[in-house]
Order: sequence, then C-alpha cells, then structure tokens
Amino acid sequence: MNGDLTPKSGSATYARLRGGNYDIIVALFCGILIISNISATKLIQFGDFDLGWFGQGIVTDGGGLLFPLAYVLGDVLSEVYGLKAARRAIITGFALSILASLSFWLVIQAPAIDPAVQSSFEMILGFVPRIVLASMAGYLVGQFLNAFVLVKMKERAGEQKLWARLVGSTVVGEFFDTMIFCLVAFGGTIDTATMINYIIVGYLYKCLVEFVFLPVTYLVIGAIKRREPEYRT
Repeated sequence: MNGDLTPKSGSATYARLRGGNYDIIVALFCGILIISNISATKLIQFGDFDLGWFGQGIVTDGGGLLFPLAYVLGDVLSEVYGLKAARRAIITGFALSILASLSFWLVIQAPAIDPAVQSSFEMILGFVPRIVLASMAGYLVGQFLNAFVLVKMKERAGEQKLWARLVGSTVVGEFFDTMIFCLVAFGGTIDTATMINYIIVGYLYKCLVEFVFLPVTYLVIGAIKRREPEYRT
C-alpha cells in the first residue's frame, strides 16, 4: 500500500539520503568553527618592535589560522544554497559550539586524579566559555551580515560579478565579527593599544586570507553548482 511505512518481515528500512554536498560543507564549517574557538585561547605576538599607539609587535590569536576558512565556506553556502540554508548552517555551528563549551565546563568540574592535569586543562579550556561567547557574538553578527550582503548583491546581479559579492560580503562581515570577538574575548585583559593592534591585524589578516583564496572559492562554487541537481542559474 502506498504510504505504508511498515517494513516487510525480515527486511531493514532506512531513510533515503538526498543528493548534493550541503551536509559535507556544513560539517566542515562547524568543525572549523569549533577548532578555531579552542585555538583562539592563545594570544600570539610576532616581534617586539614598538608600534606607538598600537603597542608592541603584531598581535593575533591561534584561531586566525583556520577561522577565515569558515567565511569562505559561508560564502559557498550563501552563493549556492541561499540565505535560508546559510542561516541553518550558522545556527548549527552556534549550537555545537555551545555544546562543546558546556562539555568542557562539566569536565573541569569533575574531580581529577592528577592536579597538574586539572590545572593545565583549566588554563586552556577553562577560558573557552568566554571565547565561545565572544566567538558566537561576533560569529552570529558577522556571518549573518556576510550571508545577507552576498545574497542581496546576487539578487541584483544574478550570476554575474561573483568576485564583487565575495569581496563585499567579506569586508562587511569580517569587520563586525573581528571587532566584536576581540572586545568580548579579551576586553579588560589587555591594554587599549594592544586591543587596537589586535583588532586591526585580525581584520586585515582575515580579509587577506579570503582574498588570496578567492580563486579557490571560485572553483569550489563552480564545481558545487554543477554537481547540485537542484541548482538553477
């Protein structure tokens, strides 16, 4: 009978997977986000030269290594799948980051056999909840603006001027993301000059990485569009 979900005797029933690459991209997107949140607990300083109002050396954090790729994937999601699908990925990443932070907090509360291990664990992952709060605040604002700007520009230009959408969305999204993250994550723990240095370096670096990856993003978006059975130009 049509619509009957009862399996035949001795047979196994499974849900059918839909085609496309959306789930793979979302998994990479969320993985990069969580790894970046943990890596961002380490502030990094290159050099010790005097920059006047901007403090000493060039200041960044470990999260900068991978986090720009989250925006590259965010561009792919917005360009290929639209604002609704990008929003779904953003919210999924948000929920998983909160889960990771809660897990670390519960592990810290549990009694440890070795006090040295407990101290080291708290030193690194005990700071993660604040990093997650900062990351989520910047991430939600930045990623939503990134997706919104890209989709609105596409509604006007259609399939033309992809480079302008990628650059424009990055410039807007990364600015608010970087500023909010730096202020929430390390406000009160570093001086004003170092904070300004941190924000400027982080913003310029993230934008630079995305601009360097622009040809790769073009290729990835083109390949995914060709392989998505439901994509229509």
